[in-house]
Amino acid sequence: MPRSVNSVASRARRKKLLNLAKGNYGSRANVLTVAKHTVEKGLTYAFRDRKAKKRTYRSLWISRLNAAAREHGMSYAVFMGKIHKNNIALNRKALADLAMNHPEAFKAVVNSLK
Repeated sequence: MPRSVNSVASRARRKKLLNLAKGNYGSRANVLTVAKHTVEKGLTYAFRDRKAKKRTYRSLWISRLNAAAREHGMSYAVFMGKIHKNNIALNRKALADLAMNHPEAFKAVVNSLK
């Protein structure tokens, strides 16, 4: 009895992998074994950088808050200490947005801390 091979599933699996490798240069896009390595590495980078993106944005917010707080005669550390002490429930993202786009609202927050 001949061996039964599910070529439909095999082809679908290869096609899915080559679709993920679309847009890569040369054999990385159309040779299965090379594409497999490329896709695997790309997905690893994607996972890693989704985590790194959060760290990057947090550091950006901190830089913006430090600059904005210093305009009002306060360092970032003192500013955040007073925010926590006064139970103001605004996170760094919201505060940095206020500092950038609504300076008068940020000034009101700073004045409430003084």
